[in-house]
Amino acid sequence: MKKLRHIALAAALAAGCACAWSADGSPAYNFLNITPSTKVYGLGGVNISATDGGILSTEQNPALLGAEHSGKLALSYMRYIGDSNFASLAYAHAAGERGAWAASLRYFGYGSMDRTDPTGATLGNFSPKDLAISGLYSHDFTEMLRGGFAIKALYSSYDSYTAFAIGVDLGINYYDEERDLSLSATIVNLGGQIKRFNESYDRLPIDVRLGWTQSFPGLPVRFSVTAWNLTKWNLPYYETGDGTAAEKPHLKSSFASNLFRHLVFGADIVPSDKFYICIGYNYKTRTDMSTYNRNLLSGFSLGAGLDIGAWGVGLAFAQPHTGATTFMVSLSAGISELIGK
Repeated sequence: MKKLRHIALAAALAAGCACAWSADGSPAYNFLNITPSTKVYGLGGVNISATDGGILSTEQNPALLGAEHSGKLALSYMRYIGDSNFASLAYAHAAGERGAWAASLRYFGYGSMDRTDPTGATLGNFSPKDLAISGLYSHDFTEMLRGGFAIKALYSSYDSYTAFAIGVDLGINYYDEERDLSLSATIVNLGGQIKRFNESYDRLPIDVRLGWTQSFPGLPVRFSVTAWNLTKWNLPYYETGDGTAAEKPHLKSSFASNLFRHLVFGADIVPSDKFYICIGYNYKTRTDMSTYNRNLLSGFSLGAGLDIGAWGVGLAFAQPHTGATTFMVSLSAGISELIGK
């Protein structure tokens, strides 16, 4: 049975590579790119190689799931832009000597909106929402190499319109504990809609991502670089300068601009295995906000966390532009430790 799981994972990874590179892009469901992990959010919002991010970080890469998460329960809440409120719940358990499974529930609520007719008359209000239910499995191929996959059921409800989709994430991670080196690759959001909102077909935001995380001797700092949006090289944007009417937008599409819009940088200070402080920089977030009164903090994010075994807490903060401050908090608990006490 273990050999069959091993072969299935390897075949799925190979098949996923071919599918992702051949797919075109017109994605919907971009809420899937919002992480439920305070550690990942503090590291720039995208990170597939940080192995100490807890069970909530496995949403970024199912290969980060392992027996070390067995019996862990985690909950996170995020106050996002406008009246949006997001919440996540996840639990993991070991599966044999080399495997682990997890289940998670993610809710995305966008506040109340007016319902109007074609003339603009208000007919009441509605609350659009998205829901993602995931099942994950990982398997240790060797002491350093682990693979995993996640299957996601996605439900969306916008007023009287509803849609349902299925997505699959595939991931692999290489971790050298002696060198504190982690290398990862993922293919996320393979799949498609089963029930459409209307006649239009919405694609999932399929993406290929690569990640590197490492610390160096004598430094209590761990560095991360994540490359994402790798299914599309050209990511142009308009720079509006000071935002006044006299300032004409300038199209930015140079090699350097495209390169850095594919990269997310992060660093976390880890003075002990119980506490961390992290900072991230996402150039794409900063440039996306160029027309929305971005400030000095646009693109940057901060996070901190404390884990004492039975309990853990994490905090993260970002301000994409002057009118939007985002805040996330997470709580984790080790069920076995609590029962033991």
